[in-house]
Amino acid sequence: MKVLPPQTIGIIGGGQLGRMMAIAAKYMGYNVIVLDPTPNCPTAQVADGQIVAAYDDMDAIKELTMKSDVVTYEFENVDLDAATFIEKAGKLPQGSYALEVTQNREKEKNLMKDIGLPVPSFSIVHNGAECEEALEKTTLPAVIKTCRGGYDGKGQLKIETEQDKDAAIQFADQGGTFIIEEWITFDKEISTVFTRSQSGEIVFFPVAENDHKDHILYETIAPARISEELHRKVKEAASLLAEKINVVGTFAIEMFVKGEEVFINEMAPRPHNSGHFTIEACNESQFSLHIRAICGLPLPEVFEHQKAMMINVLGEDMLKALRALNQLPQAHVHLYGKKEAKEKRKMGHVTFIATSQEELYTYKRKYEEDLT
Repeated sequence: MKVLPPQTIGIIGGGQLGRMMAIAAKYMGYNVIVLDPTPNCPTAQVADGQIVAAYDDMDAIKELTMKSDVVTYEFENVDLDAATFIEKAGKLPQGSYALEVTQNREKEKNLMKDIGLPVPSFSIVHNGAECEEALEKTTLPAVIKTCRGGYDGKGQLKIETEQDKDAAIQFADQGGTFIIEEWITFDKEISTVFTRSQSGEIVFFPVAENDHKDHILYETIAPARISEELHRKVKEAASLLAEKINVVGTFAIEMFVKGEEVFINEMAPRPHNSGHFTIEACNESQFSLHIRAICGLPLPEVFEHQKAMMINVLGEDMLKALRALNQLPQAHVHLYGKKEAKEKRKMGHVTFIATSQEELYTYKRKYEEDLT
């Protein structure tokens, strides 16, 4: 399947990832249409058209499919019936299987376990009684998460004490399916972002090292400070998963590093927050390669110009980001066009590039100062 400019790319989801996909596509000369329930959403601001409707509105999905030559998505919780419809129409090269796996933590973890990849020990429970029984066999600390939905720390609870066990049992009695995982005491968290073509060719971006605050990604450093042996293990695990799920497009896998071992945490079948640094730091971004892959174009080799640090801009950081734009020329400021700056809401990101990590931390200190 090959799609060439000025044909039309449809995007399900109008947030910042869709916006950056659309910008990459417009640079190449494509037309872009987005499906999102919010009028003038971040993606619509840079697209050629918008269908204002719910993501599971099948009439809207049919309209998007008719008006697009190829369709992609910016988040994994796409309605599976909608994805299957687009796939059967021959316009979803990413397919529906990757969505089916990654939007369900039970399927995700079982798949990784079945193909022999290292994951934390886990149990699946459906109610408080099953949760209580599973916790009797679980070494604390642990974490309980909903199997569907949840992001940035939402839909999960850490279990460290007997009192936490009671809270976890109540959490599991809310209804649904839950996963209880061993809490990995890790040295660092990393993520690998790669793009796979429709013919199976894989191109890797530099492995990144992530730091979270309040369960939200705060800072990404690339390349990650890990050994060559760990780099090999990361690529090996990612390649195996990509082939098993038949990934097409840009895909991300978050992992925990403990010594010289890696444990897979979660996957995302789309560009990822921790890959934003590629816009400035690499010859191709995670978004440009995603567009190339879904359109059936060949993938170029990726190389890094310089070392990079990406810092998320949350609602409470907007003034800092605007001051950096005005006073810190080393700051590459990206704001997403969201109308309301809510606390903990991702409003943008700032990227620094430099020849050394020491220089990056110098820029970070200047950014975090109270610029006047």
